[in-house]
Amino acid sequence: GLERQCLKSALFPEHCTKIVTALYAVGRKMLPTTSVSSPNQSNGALNSRDAARHTAGAKRYKYLRRLLHFRQMDFEFAVWQMLYLFTSPQRVYRNFHYRKQTKDQWARDDPAFLVLLSIWLCVSTIGFGFVLDMGFFQMIKLLLWVVFIDCVGVGLLIATLMWFISNKYLVKRQSRDYDVEWGYAFDVHLNAFYPLLVILHFIQLFFINYVISTASFMGYFVGNTVWLIAIGYYIYVTFLGYSALPFLKNTVILLYPFALLILLYVLSLALGWNFTKTLCTFYEFRVK
Repeated sequence: GLERQCLKSALFPEHCTKIVTALYAVGRKMLPTTSVSSPNQSNGALNSRDAARHTAGAKRYKYLRRLLHFRQMDFEFAVWQMLYLFTSPQRVYRNFHYRKQTKDQWARDDPAFLVLLSIWLCVSTIGFGFVLDMGFFQMIKLLLWVVFIDCVGVGLLIATLMWFISNKYLVKRQSRDYDVEWGYAFDVHLNAFYPLLVILHFIQLFFINYVISTASFMGYFVGNTVWLIAIGYYIYVTFLGYSALPFLKNTVILLYPFALLILLYVLSLALGWNFTKTLCTFYEFRVK
């Protein structure tokens, strides 16, 4: 409840931090056995007692257990996060700070966001199948490919790669107490993937048959511009996710792929390469 109220409210970050601190103080008086996060923990460090209770295995078990109980998921809060990923992604990552202060972990412990993202993925992929005039079984095959390969498979690969790079090269102090949680790296990917999904698999659908697929400059200009916005937003939201961690340094390097993205965009316009047509051809090849 506290996470949702802080995200929805118009309070400044320091005010929400004071609220969290005050609630901790009250909880400590009422429950003497409750452990309170130390200042080091706010930067990613864990004491020995918390480390035993917050191992990766324990967090994974808690997350998967809640995945089977829909009544325990806060879907309203997940919808708010999806909204703010478009309007103000910084506020979403501010909420991760509140979770660290209240639950002593950066990664989500509620799978509601993942469930809603899966629903969005299914609906948008089915819409893509209709636009490409696919049959029922072709649409199901495309859906399985997109869910398990494009989203989950690629997501696991990117999250693992970013988890390794951030812990190896971006952590200010090389210590077991200061590290990026793999679950947080996966959450950052999901946060960045959602706007990309909506832009490419939903908004773009309204322009494919009437504008983008036409053999004209306007067709591949509109299509490639949509791709530029989608991938650019993915890079930006990913950068915000890692720059939000106070124990990381030089996170600005995560914005460097923008240069390559713009170069590819200019080359595609010069060569008349339509990214969306290539994607559609690839999808059709997948379901054959």
